[in-house]
Amino acid sequence: MSLLLIMLDALEFLGTPLFDSKDFFKLLVKTAFNLSIILIIVRYIYYPITKNKDYLFTYLLISLTVFLLCILLDSVKIELAFALGLFAIFGIIRYRTDPIPIKEMTYLFLVIGVSVVNALANKKISYSELLFANFLIVAVTYGLEKIWLLRHETRKNIIYEKIDLIGPDKRDELLLDLKERTGIDVVRVEIRRVDFLKDIAYLRIFYYENDKK
Repeated sequence: MSLLLIMLDALEFLGTPLFDSKDFFKLLVKTAFNLSIILIIVRYIYYPITKNKDYLFTYLLISLTVFLLCILLDSVKIELAFALGLFAIFGIIRYRTDPIPIKEMTYLFLVIGVSVVNALANKKISYSELLFANFLIVAVTYGLEKIWLLRHETRKNIIYEKIDLIGPDKRDELLLDLKERTGIDVVRVEIRRVDFLKDIAYLRIFYYENDKK
């Protein structure tokens, strides 16, 4: 086995090694570690609260992409500038039809930050320091979501046909009507879009999970 690895390490194509056993093993270990941390944050802390599969998909793929981008370009000595550039690029992400809520944006920064740290960690940072940093982030995130913020605000998107109630002066009537129709103790509502041709409005209602009737 060792002889095979030595032979593979010696192979090159256009001056570039075809296989580097040491770097490949390092890539596998760091990728598995980073994915494990991101899965804990996104799948077992974020998702049980929001039930939002779209962001679950987005966070996992962005994390993997940023991590691989950082670790494969690690030989370029621009670690700090590179990391700040990634934050600048991904931090201003906006979906034209549906801007990212502040909480989802915070999780986006979180998964990008964790991925950058894990990818760019070098010999100056011990494994114990790296483990401590990752588990501290997981612990603080879990503590804020599960222990401190006991009441979790949930949202739903609905189609509403009484557009005469969407005016600012009829907000109380709108909330009361939504509570009666949905059976949910709605605490606030956002008007996302109004279709006057069909006389319908696209609303986003917010409520606390434990307050559902």
